[in-house]
Amino acid sequence: MGVTSKALTERTAGRTVPRAFLDQVRKRPEGVALRWLDGEAWREWTWSDYADRAARLAGSLAEGGIGPGDRVVLMLRNSPEFHVADMAALLVGATPVSIYNSSSADQVAFIAGNCGARAALVEDAGYLEKVLTARTFLPELRHVAAVDGAAVTGDVLAWDELVAHDPIDLEAAARVARPSDLATVIYTSGTTGPPKGVMIDHANIAWTVSSLRLALGDLDPEGSRAVSYLPMAHIAERMTSHYMGIELGYEVTTCPEASAVSQYLPQVRPQMFFAVPRVWEKIEAGVRAALGADSDRAEAFEQALDIGGRVAEHRARGAEIPAELGAAFEQADAAGLRPVRELLGLDQLISAISGAAPISRGVFEFFRALGIPLSEIYGLSETSGPMTWDPSRVRSGTVGRAIPGEDVRLATDGEVVCRGGNIFRGYLDEPTRTAEVLDAVGWFHTGDIGELDEAGYLRIVDRKKELIITAGGKNISPANLEAALKSHPLVGQVCVIGDGRPFISALLVLDPEAAPVWASTHGVEVAAASELAEHPEIRAELERAVAGANEHFSRVEQVKRFVVLCDEWLPDSEELTPTMKLKRRGVHAKYADEIESMYR
Repeated sequence: MGVTSKALTERTAGRTVPRAFLDQVRKRPEGVALRWLDGEAWREWTWSDYADRAARLAGSLAEGGIGPGDRVVLMLRNSPEFHVADMAALLVGATPVSIYNSSSADQVAFIAGNCGARAALVEDAGYLEKVLTARTFLPELRHVAAVDGAAVTGDVLAWDELVAHDPIDLEAAARVARPSDLATVIYTSGTTGPPKGVMIDHANIAWTVSSLRLALGDLDPEGSRAVSYLPMAHIAERMTSHYMGIELGYEVTTCPEASAVSQYLPQVRPQMFFAVPRVWEKIEAGVRAALGADSDRAEAFEQALDIGGRVAEHRARGAEIPAELGAAFEQADAAGLRPVRELLGLDQLISAISGAAPISRGVFEFFRALGIPLSEIYGLSETSGPMTWDPSRVRSGTVGRAIPGEDVRLATDGEVVCRGGNIFRGYLDEPTRTAEVLDAVGWFHTGDIGELDEAGYLRIVDRKKELIITAGGKNISPANLEAALKSHPLVGQVCVIGDGRPFISALLVLDPEAAPVWASTHGVEVAAASELAEHPEIRAELERAVAGANEHFSRVEQVKRFVVLCDEWLPDSEELTPTMKLKRRGVHAKYADEIESMYR
């Protein structure tokens, strides 16, 4: 890919998010910038509409004394108002800080206090209550506003009044922020202590967006359709739909609930689509469930997938597709694959991306065979999102090569370290914790164990701190085992157990969509879905699945016992983060009795 970090830094010198925004407003003033569903009707704002509202809100913020260096916390669902609020804060030189909407009042108080927030913009009464409770302990938090006018009370400001303010001069405002100013602070999960505020400046964002554009190569993302549905407090969504959307002029459709994204896809037909593995898993499970009732259709689909998989392998290598295979694919695609892509709303993708957690190879290869250009991306909040990614030259089982300008290496213990213009500026007011991960010459230590192949493709083995050390002293990667176990359609979620234990065990959660279909097609009759977890035929099938997964691992790594659970693990719960990563501590605590039962 041939570009250095220094070259990218020079190319993006002086660039800020507001300047990129101003460029898009000038370039496509009447183009659609933001769309949303209002009841059953679609609404939209052009780039001019977007700019006008951001300039008016910025005027209100400035009148309220909010300016350079101040922090503004946001608690908004994926909505057009989020984009306006974020941009308005940047236009006055302030730093917008998004808080997970599921946060408690105590968590709101911690983050708002830690970043020294002077203003808060919230969506509705539920979020407002948390902020007002936290405000008692936050003397610096002077202004609170709510989008939902019905929630406005006391000295809470109304959104409609704020955006009725005279607009500031957009061109002048776009020059306020400097590249070294903070564009946002992303708060990481507090699994090993209080959350850390990851400081990301405008230069980080400009460098990262430029690198991603180069990574796309001949693919043209300008003006693409995208769906925004993951939490904006997470760097993946912030980078994908907000910063990339501004730089590349995306038409962003906002989906306020992540659980509804599959309903939005056929109506949006996105060209760029990022999803966490659980979203891809659920889409695949839905496809297989729909086909499961008709054995002939299911068999024909599998044959088409086989052909699609061989074509995908050729494309990933950049190899010419043999004429005979190409002809077979045209027929298989027209009859079996394209109709499924169209039904899902994934038929117009330029690039499809999985990230934020490992995806099982089976799920990954399913979508590649279906004709969806799926690739896996790897990075952290501290790398402004991406670190490695290959959107076209994909190697299954890896997270691609270093993005353009990035230097990725392995430390002596196998830890992945990297350096580039995307590396964060440190943890907010945490010099000691910053020094633990960011060394004196700019190398960021990820805490992940990886392997690099001869071509520079990276495979992540596991989190350094999540490696299981059995009672016998063996280091085992739970993520690899979990990915293998989730390749069976019956299994929706997995948590592998074994730290300090004599052997490896697992909690297996039945997939709520695939399990009933499997039961029906195999003659398993139960009065309620909750009984599936205890049915002997389900248990027998899972034993076969576990045995099959175990074949890929050494004896000491193999799962010896398991417990089957029926209740799905949902995002933002005791078991999963808002972006559907496993909360191991929460799982261990909630299912302590089930875990102990496997070691008696």
